[in-house]
Amino acid sequence: MPLVLYRKYRPQNFFEIIGQEPIVMTLTNQIRQGRAGHAYLFSGPRGLGKTSLARILAKAVNCQNRKDPEFEPCNQCSSCQEIIQGRSLDLVEIDAASNRGINEIRELKERVRFAPVRDRYKVFIIDECQMLTPEAFNALLKTLEEPPRYVIFILATTEIHKVPRTIISRCQRFDFNKVGFDQIAERLKKITEKEKIKIEDEVLKTIAARSGGCVRDAESLLSQVLSLDEKEITAAQAEIVLPSSQSNLIIEFVELIFKKDDQKAVSFLNQIVEEGIDLEQFTKDLIEFLRKILLTKIQVDEKKIFWQVDGLSKNKIQKLAQEIEIKKLVEIIEEFIQTQLSLADAEIPQLPLELAVIRLVNNNGK
Repeated sequence: MPLVLYRKYRPQNFFEIIGQEPIVMTLTNQIRQGRAGHAYLFSGPRGLGKTSLARILAKAVNCQNRKDPEFEPCNQCSSCQEIIQGRSLDLVEIDAASNRGINEIRELKERVRFAPVRDRYKVFIIDECQMLTPEAFNALLKTLEEPPRYVIFILATTEIHKVPRTIISRCQRFDFNKVGFDQIAERLKKITEKEKIKIEDEVLKTIAARSGGCVRDAESLLSQVLSLDEKEITAAQAEIVLPSSQSNLIIEFVELIFKKDDQKAVSFLNQIVEEGIDLEQFTKDLIEFLRKILLTKIQVDEKKIFWQVDGLSKNKIQKLAQEIEIKKLVEIIEEFIQTQLSLADAEIPQLPLELAVIRLVNNNGK
C-alpha cells in the first residue's frame, strides 16, 4: 500500500523544514558548535513539523558520518537509517496521550539510567506532553533537570498552557508558527513535480488557503486531489474532492452587505445555491474574510493577517476596512457566526443567510 504524501515526503533534513527558519537556525548552530541542549520543548499547532524536527535533531546528534562543523544528518549511516525506519534503540518516542501516567514515566526514568546502545546520545521524544498527569510531570521533573550527559529530551505540545511552568523552565522552548501561504503552495508544487503529475496553480493555492497554515493538512488535501489518478489535474476536476476557492464570491457578497443592498445580496445567495456552492463552507470562509478586515482595521501586524491571501484580495481587504466602522463590522461578524450555527438544520439552505442579510441591512438602530 503506497504511503500517504505527508509520510512519504516527511522532512529528513533541516533544510526541508519550512516556515520555522529561526528555530532551524538556532538548532543547527548548536549542533555546529557541539552545544546541543539536554531538554527542548517544541510548542505550536499540529502539523507544523515538531515531531519531524525532533527526529532530524536526533539523527544529527548521532549521525556517524557527520563531521564538525557540519550539522545535517547524512541519512545513510546505520544510525540515521534506523531512526528513519523507526527501529533505533537509542531513540525512544512516547505518545503521552496514551502513556500519560506516573508508571509510564517511572519506566522511562529506568530507561534513562542505561547508556545508549551504540550512539552518542539516547534521545527521548515525548509527543503531546501536555497530556501527562500532574504526578507524571512531577516524576519527570528531576530527571529533566539533571539528566545524564548522554540523554536529550524533546517534548512536543500543541497546548503549551497545559504544561507546568516548572517543566517549561527546564527546557529550551521553541514556538512553531503557522506556515505562510506561498511556502505551502511552493512545497505542494515540488511534491507534484516529484509525483510527475501536472496540476493547475489555482488548485495548489486553494489547498494552501484551506490548510490553515498546517503543512500536514495541506499534504493530506493534496493526497485527496491526486486520488483522482489523472496525469493532469485542472481546477474543475479538483472541485470533485476539494471545494474551489471562493474569495471572489466572498468579496462580491461583502461589498453588497457594506453597500446595504439587500436585494442584490439575497439574489446573489440564491445564485450561488443554484451553482452548487457549499453554503456552510462559504459562511466559514466569509467569517474568516471579515475577521481579516477587522484585524486590518485595528492595525494588527500584516504578516499575521495576510499569510494566506493573494495580492488582489489583500488590496480589497484594505479598501473594505476603510469603508466600514468597527462597531458595524463587529455586528456583521457576530450575525454570521450565529447564522453559521443554524445552517445545518435549515430546510431551505439559504434562508438563514437571507435573514441575516435582511437584519443587517435594515437594522437602523445600530
